[in-house]
Order: sequence, then structure tokens, then C-alpha cells
Amino acid sequence: MKRVVVTGLGALTPIGNTVEEYWNGLVQGRSGAALITKFDPAHFKTKFACEVKGFDPLQFFDKKEARKMDEYSQYALVVADEAVKDAALVDDKVDPNRVGVIWASGIGGMYSFQEEVIAYGANNRNPRFNPFFITKMIANMASGLISIRYGFRGVNFAPVSACASATHALIDAFNYIRLGKADAIIAGGSEAVVTEVAVGGFNAMKALSERNDDPATASRPFDADRDGFVLGEGAAAIVLEEYEHAKARGAKIYAELVGTGATADAYHMTATHPEGLGATLAMTEALREANLKPEEVDYLNVHATSTPIGDLSEAQAIQKVFGESPERLHLSATKSMTGHLLGAAGAIEAVAGILAIQHNTVPPTINLQNRDERISPNLNLTPNAAVQKPVDVVMSNTFGFGGHNAIVAFQRV
Repeated sequence: MKRVVVTGLGALTPIGNTVEEYWNGLVQGRSGAALITKFDPAHFKTKFACEVKGFDPLQFFDKKEARKMDEYSQYALVVADEAVKDAALVDDKVDPNRVGVIWASGIGGMYSFQEEVIAYGANNRNPRFNPFFITKMIANMASGLISIRYGFRGVNFAPVSACASATHALIDAFNYIRLGKADAIIAGGSEAVVTEVAVGGFNAMKALSERNDDPATASRPFDADRDGFVLGEGAAAIVLEEYEHAKARGAKIYAELVGTGATADAYHMTATHPEGLGATLAMTEALREANLKPEEVDYLNVHATSTPIGDLSEAQAIQKVFGESPERLHLSATKSMTGHLLGAAGAIEAVAGILAIQHNTVPPTINLQNRDERISPNLNLTPNAAVQKPVDVVMSNTFGFGGHNAIVAFQRV
């Protein structure tokens, strides 16, 4: 099996529109939650979200090009460009036939779908649809657009597993490269669903926080007063590359992807298994594949979305894998700052873990004021302030509706 390393990063998030801005937002403990600006939320139970701020597509695309893409695809292209430049992936030492794109989105072009259906109804059901409606909406279009932009003709597809989607993209990319089927792959995810349909739908499920009086503190993983997740949007890209290929061209190496785990809860459409069985299996598998012992992990970026059941079951799974008193291990829930990016969550949180290795710093779990007493006091949740410490091994958890569990482990090279 080939070794797989990280050579490029890109990020567009509610707390920063580049990798550097995102990292600064994390270590400062900045909340990205605020009242929704993309539509009037007056009649909705939840009136806030973690929106990307200051994004102007015309800074990156001409008007004609921008009109052909849903915002989730625009986000994807922007972060892919940052990652490709960071990795210096377009040069004469890279064969574009051996470079792939595996790009995830949990939902795809929801805004485009919503707008076309509303227009169809308002127009007495006269079928005057935008000719780009389908291509703007489908969840695989971002992966196609990235490959078209750079002429990358390797493997190209879009995994969809709800909130585990982007981590599955990383896992698939890892396997293609280590099997020798590609030299490099741009993997990641993007989501742009701060829309009436998404907020209304998640409200109907009672999944979203309704802390409208104080949005900045609404995403509060592991807190006794948590009442649901905060919808987020954005994207992240990670260039994964075969180790010897990266060395031969003198690429900068951030970390090595050493282990992955993918399982199912086989339990419920939306709720995680109450004892965290699927999560336990996935973390155990990632450690086994990485040839790591639990006590060697320095930082675990947890899925913790700030839902009453989900956070508790994940904490129980972590205890099963790492023991009652994992002295070395720091946990943090960066969704407390970014909100939940759904299908893009795994990518943006993997970037957080990779940067933790680079900077020897663990980002905090903010808004943790009243710790849930059911969560073991022996779990170090890194409350409210970043911690500087040696970070050599990082894991990242993601779980999706349908019972999908996906885990990745990175190690300092």
C-alpha cells in the first residue's frame, strides 16, 4: 500500500474565508452564528444560522459563469483553487491524468431547487425552467466543475452520506491513492443550504436550536442547555497525494492520512445509537488501520452537533474506545464556532485537525458554560479557550442521518 499525505488546503467558512482566517477564528473561539440575512426568517422558529460572510462570487467568476452554478458549486471551486495553489498541483511534474476529484455534498443545489419550484408555482405551473436548473442542483456537479477547471482526468465522483459525506470523500481518496490508482486527489465538500426550505425542514424535525435571543451562544456541544444544532454553510478542500510523488516534486507536507473507519449504526433514520455502537466500531477501525493505540491520539475533533442525544452517545463511544481517563487526549467540537456544515462538515473539521498538528494547538469548544453531568468529567472537552500542546496524532469524527459513521486519523510525518 502507498502512503498518503496532505499537500494542500482550502477553506471557506462562517468564521473565515481562507485557511488562515479560519484557523484564526478557531483559536480565538469566534462564533459564526448570527441572524439570517439570506432570507427573511421572521416566520421561522429558528431565525439564525452560521452564514459565510462577505462572499461575492463576482470576485472569483464572471457574471455569466456565476449564473450557471449554484452557490455550493461556487464554494467548491473557490476552496479547490486555494488548495491547488497551496499544493502547487498544476505544474509539469504532475500528470493531470493521474489527478482526481472526489467531492461531497450532503444536499447539493438546494437553493436552485427551491427557486425553480417557487417560480414554477408562481407562474401557474407553466414549465419555464432555467436551462441550467438540473446542472446547478445535482450533488455531483461540483466534482465535475473542479476537474473541468484544471483538466484533471482521474477518478471523479461525489459520495453522499448526509453529514458524513466529506469524510467519506477523504476515505475514498485515501483508498484510490494507496492502491496506486491516482497520484493525487482533491477531496472535500461544500454546502450552501441556508434557505427557507432547509431551515423549515430541519425545524419541522425539531433538529435546530431555537435560541433566537442569543445566536452566538446557540451552538453549545456537551452543554446541559443545548437544544439543537446551528445550520452552517461553506466548504473545505484537501489535496491528498501519494507520499513519494509529493517528495519527488518537493511538495510541502502537512500531515499523513494514516487510518480510516466507516460503519453503520443500523439503528434509526436520524438518531445516533444510544450507546454509540457504530461510532465505537468506526473509531476502533481507524485506530487499527493506522496501527495506533488509543493513548497515542492527542486530539479528537468530535462530531458533537449540540443535540441532546447525539452528543451524549458520542461521549459514551469515546469512553469505550479511549477509556475512562484518557490523560493525553483533548476533545473539541468546532461546530460550536462554525455551526454544522452538513455534508461539508467532515472536510472543514479535518482541516482543523491538520492545522492543529501544524500549530501544536487544540481549538476550543466554545459556549460550554454548564457541562452536562451525564458526560464523564474525565473527558477533556477543551472548554472555551484553545490549548497549546504537542499534537502529533489527530482523529476526526463525522456521523450522518441514516446511521453513517466515518472517521479519519492524521499523523505528523
